[in-house]
Amino acid sequence: MTLHYRALPDPMGADLGPLPETGEHSPWSYSNGAPYRAIEVNVPVLKPGPALPGLNRRYAHLGKRAFDIVLASVALFLAAPVLVLLSALLWIESGNPFYAQERLGINGKRFRMWKLRTMVQDAEAQLADCLSDNPALRAEWDHAQKLKIDPRVTPIGRLLRKTSMDELPQVFNVLMGDMSLVGPRPMLPDQMPLYRYPQAYLGVRPGITGLWQVTARNEESFDLRAILDLRYAQRLSFGLDLKIIASTFGVIWRATGY
Repeated sequence: MTLHYRALPDPMGADLGPLPETGEHSPWSYSNGAPYRAIEVNVPVLKPGPALPGLNRRYAHLGKRAFDIVLASVALFLAAPVLVLLSALLWIESGNPFYAQERLGINGKRFRMWKLRTMVQDAEAQLADCLSDNPALRAEWDHAQKLKIDPRVTPIGRLLRKTSMDELPQVFNVLMGDMSLVGPRPMLPDQMPLYRYPQAYLGVRPGITGLWQVTARNEESFDLRAILDLRYAQRLSFGLDLKIIASTFGVIWRATGY
């Protein structure tokens, strides 16, 4: 199967074009022959995939982490007053302003990703009820793993999502080494079996922003997200990271998140 997709604005100024044939089957094979489940101790083995030259460059191994530490330290200093103010507003609205969720990081390492709370308490428990009662929401979730009009989002949370300000606490994740400023969007462990190019995701730290966030953003499928992560891994460089960070400010200004 050859995947074709709509031409997207690319910070490198190049047409992303079609991808080569990848086959119909999952890129995973399993060491014990059992299906992958996030709750099991089962190490999946990746089948060979597309070449990822960006992950072999010196910048990916050394420079990127140094860049993260320097820029994240500056960002934390500048954003601290805003983070304190938003935390206070969220505490008044719905209690604990912070939310942590397990995500999958580099080399399959699991970590707790921090965000400002944008949903009601027990939002994860309410998701199943929302999807079972509304077939349209179920179809949207299956397609994008996200809901454009999510009934669980609070009023302040909706504003934070539009501007991506709910992601501010992830600066701490960057400083701890779980995330990068630029990289694939952090993935839930249960989503990995849906992912077309796991080599691209597991070979680099997930990012606060990335190629997907500044191109397709919220308007495309989960499958396209995997394609863009592959493109990032193929051309990862200091220049690309700088252009993605610059493009991120425009995305925040347009407030297109949800």
